[in-house]
Amino acid sequence: MSIEIRIRTHLQAEERSFDLDIALRTDCNRVVLYGPSGAGKSLTLQAIAGLLTPDQGLIRLKQRSLFDRDAGICLPPQQRRVAYLFQDYALFPHLTVAHNVAFGLRSGSFNLRRPLAHPAVQKWLTAFELSATANSYPHQLSGGQRQRVALARALVLEPDILLLDEPFSALDHSLRERMRHELSELQQQLDVPMMVITHDPADVELLGDAIFEIRDGRIASSTISPLQNPL
Repeated sequence: MSIEIRIRTHLQAEERSFDLDIALRTDCNRVVLYGPSGAGKSLTLQAIAGLLTPDQGLIRLKQRSLFDRDAGICLPPQQRRVAYLFQDYALFPHLTVAHNVAFGLRSGSFNLRRPLAHPAVQKWLTAFELSATANSYPHQLSGGQRQRVALARALVLEPDILLLDEPFSALDHSLRERMRHELSELQQQLDVPMMVITHDPADVELLGDAIFEIRDGRIASSTISPLQNPL
């Protein structure tokens, strides 16, 4: 995967202002944005996903322009082939596990009322060991199961990149460690590019082949794994 981001934007909320000025490029499939809360990590992910429109710059994924202010390109979120896993997972509480996973497939001729009839839903329920909970609702699941449902829903559309916003922050310590390793193994098996934002050094160590530290809206430092950059 190749991703290039060169964006600038000014945000104003009442008396507080913030300037985001991010410039990074990498060919790594496992990217971590690391830094304290309020540094601009989530804003960067929102810009990639199309939830935030920068004032200036460009965003390219696999040589495909998602945003280019000078060229007049700003693809809507549904055309970016980007999956965004929110911090709280954002599952629909009134939908079953199967319906949550199938939600992104609701367009076209697919009948959302029969989600288990779709092979992609079956595939990801099986991959995440969720088949037994297909008819359960989010409030009936453990924290780890809810995260798996959110990942399955994100991956069912086969995105070009998976964006994860503090994916383990809502989990207790033991579950966080297990899910961190599960995500690492899953990413390697599926070879799905991912970008993770975190302030946890353990996430950085396990999940980051390319690590960009963000502070005060800017890249403060970057590190590329020797295995990814042998020269």
